[in-house]
Order: sequence, then structure tokens, then C-alpha cells
Amino acid sequence: MLDDTLHFLANHLEAPDWRRLGEHLPVEWIEQAVQRNDATSIRHRRLPAEQVVWLMVALALYRHKSISEVLDDMGLAVPDAQTPFVSKSAAAQARQRLGSDPLKWLFDHSAQHWCDQDRRAYVCKGLVLFAMDGTTLRTHDNAKTREHFGAQHYSSGAIASYPQVRGVTVTALSTHLVHSAAFGPYGTNEMRYAKELIDGIPNDSLTVFDRGFLSAEILCALTRGGSERHFVIPAKANTRWEVIEGDEHGDDFTVRMRVSPQARTKCAELPAFWEARAITVVDAQGRKRVLLTSLRDRRRYKPGDIANCYARRWGIETSYRELKQTMLGSTLTLRSKTVEGVYQEIWGTLIAYNLIRLEIAKAALVVKCEPTEVSFIRAFHLIQFELHWAAVTRSYGKLPASMKHLRERLVSLLNDERPDRKFDRAVKAKPKRYATRILRKPA
Repeated sequence: MLDDTLHFLANHLEAPDWRRLGEHLPVEWIEQAVQRNDATSIRHRRLPAEQVVWLMVALALYRHKSISEVLDDMGLAVPDAQTPFVSKSAAAQARQRLGSDPLKWLFDHSAQHWCDQDRRAYVCKGLVLFAMDGTTLRTHDNAKTREHFGAQHYSSGAIASYPQVRGVTVTALSTHLVHSAAFGPYGTNEMRYAKELIDGIPNDSLTVFDRGFLSAEILCALTRGGSERHFVIPAKANTRWEVIEGDEHGDDFTVRMRVSPQARTKCAELPAFWEARAITVVDAQGRKRVLLTSLRDRRRYKPGDIANCYARRWGIETSYRELKQTMLGSTLTLRSKTVEGVYQEIWGTLIAYNLIRLEIAKAALVVKCEPTEVSFIRAFHLIQFELHWAAVTRSYGKLPASMKHLRERLVSLLNDERPDRKFDRAVKAKPKRYATRILRKPA
């Protein structure tokens, strides 16, 4: 009887239909992404290109499982009674046929669409708050990844043990949705990646930068390239300016800074001088900091409002923690071992992260709370369970009820209020069982 039942299921099982997640990621988007590099499958395959796109998203959601386990548990492969399981080599070949360009296009298209949804619910004085910052990821150490991505070089002459990917992202601080991203070799400066993302920042927005991005080329391109695109960035200790309005010893004045000849040589469109509003703020430890901003209207934008916007910049650090520690499980390296596979995995992970964050934002709107008040870890685990259960039961008719139950559970898992850190962060050194192998630059 068991044998007859298994044969019946194998012959009558429906093909996997991931349109149950089409509420946020429509099938039409995936088809457009696949068609951009002619990755559509003409012949009948167990893993067509459209299913490989979902595979890359699922691999980010189930980082603790192997590719074979994800394929089997989520039912991603087209059913075949003769070959019930997909081999590892077939999955690797399917990923190679797809490449990384469809995943990149799908991320760019979906991220802009999702960030535009419900943006009116998260405006601050008519502006949407974004943050830009950089991060790094480690890859497997082999000849091709080390040659392409490179690694950090230390002053002692040592080289990092693993190749590293450098990237810059623009994140919506209200929802933690990643709006845009640029990744590449570690040796490329973050400023170059930032220049690629400036044009894509929406109008009527305020972008908060780290002091490392203090550059006239970036900030002037932001304010002049659109309508009502503003910035807030802390000044460096060696930043020099001339006060043109207000009292230099006060807390709010306007300054004019000279653009270096080197910067004007690289970008002829830069003016000889650029202006900004300077605000002096004091943190909880009594330390003074000068914030430069393009918000010149002193009646509408008070110094306290600008200081509060800059204080929310740490939201992008929280999103990096959620992405690298919670989703990727604090793994030492990414899963992929090829250069193209690394890019493919990164874009798939960003899509999966945005899917979780979008569902959290939708749930928060129902109960009128901030999306950042919902626990990302608990929401991540709950979504893992719901998707796995939906894949096993294939009860498509129950999807609306499942999504309603999911959102009700999400808003019941609000983060507890925690006091601010009173002492500097310190981490104990990890005990080392074996001697450390140190790589050196070739002579």
C-alpha cells in the first residue's frame, strides 16, 4: 500500500508553483529578469531558469541547509518519476546557465518598487530617510576569487586569509529595505561604488552618510541631480571652511568649503566652492560633533530634527547585522566558490532580505507600529517555517489565511525596549586551537 501511494504521489504531484509568494514578487518580474540574458530554457529541464531564481532566494532563507536539501524540501525541481532527485552537478550547471545578471536586475527592479510602496507612511517632514554605508563579505579562497576580489593588505605585509567582497548599499531607515547596492573587488574604493548609487536615490529624500563619504563630488551630485535630495554627514576633524552666515561659535551657521584641484580635475562639473549648513550637536557622552547638511531652511528643519535623523543612521548597521549574522548565520564565507556564483548569491540574498523586511513592514502598518519594533530574528524563523510548510502541504487555497496568520504573529513579537549602551563595546579574544597561517605579499 505504501508503494502504491508513493507511485501515485510521484505521478500526480503538481509542478511547484511559487506564485504563492506572488503578492510581493510576481512571476512576470522573474520572467522579465530571465529573458534579459536569454536564460530561458528551450528544452525541458528539471531546473528551468525561473526555478533557479527561486533557488537562489531560498538558499538565502535556508543558509543552514545544502542545495540538495533546499531543492528537495521546497519542491523547486520540476517533478519527474524517473529521476526523483536533482544531482549537485545539475544544480551547479543550472546556476551557471542563469548567471548573476537576472538576479541583479530582479533586485534593482523589486527594491525600487518595494521602497516606493507605502513611502508616505514613513516620511519625516516630507522627506524619506535613507542611509549609505559600506560593508564586506568573505568568499572561499581559491585562485579565481582571490585574483578577482583581492583581500585586505596589512601594514605588516600580511594579507587577509580569505578574499573579500566590498560593497555599498542605500537602505531605507524606516523599513530597513535595501533600496540599491553595488558590489565588487575589495581593492575598489567605497567612493566609486557610492558614485554608482547616487543617481538612483529618489527625490524628496534625506540621505545620511558616514564621515568617510565626505566628498564634494558625491554630495554635490546628490543635491544637483534631482529634486529635494538632501544629505546629512558629520564633518571630519581636518575639514576646513569659511563661515558665511551666522556665528562660528554658535550651534547653527552656514559654511563655504573649497573643492580641491584634484577633485575638479576628475570631475570638471564641480564648482570651485560648495556650501552647507553646519550644526553642532552634543551626544550623551558630552562629545561635540559638527553635522553638515543641505537642509538650509532653519524654520522647517530645526537642529534637533537634523540631529535625530543622523542618530538613526545606525539602522543601516543593524540591517548589516541582520543580513550577515541572522540570515547568513555568521558563516565565515559565502556559499559559492566561483566569481559569478558569488555575485549571484549576493543578489539572491538581498532579494530574500527585502522580502522579509517587506513582510514585516506590511505587518507593522496593520497595527500602526514601526517596522523596526518587530523582531527580525523571530520574523525570519517564522517565515522559514511558513514557507517550508506551504511547500510541503501545497495548500494554495490556504495561502491568504496563512499570510494573515503570519502577519498577526509578526506584530505579536515586538522588540522589548533596551537601554542604550553605557560602556564601550569590547569583545574577548577567541581561543585559538591551532597556529594561525599568515599570508604574505609576494616579494
